[in-house]
Amino acid sequence: MHFFRRPDYQSETTQFIDQLKASKPDLEARQRQGRELLWDKHLVRSEQAEFKAAQVAQKPYVYLTENT
Repeated sequence: MHFFRRPDYQSETTQFIDQLKASKPDLEARQRQGRELLWDKHLVRSEQAEFKAAQVAQKPYVYLTENT
């Protein structure tokens, strides 16, 4: 150990997160559940193929109206 070694620095944000995790041990599990609800979707390949086949090609310039 060094004679002049300082203690490891922790920002206020890191201290807050550590205190939050200590006070709510189920926090990470609840975050994972929320992520699964919104983002982690199971895709069905056959439906994806149908969606891709049903797409309509976009015109080169989308702001051009038909009347002009």
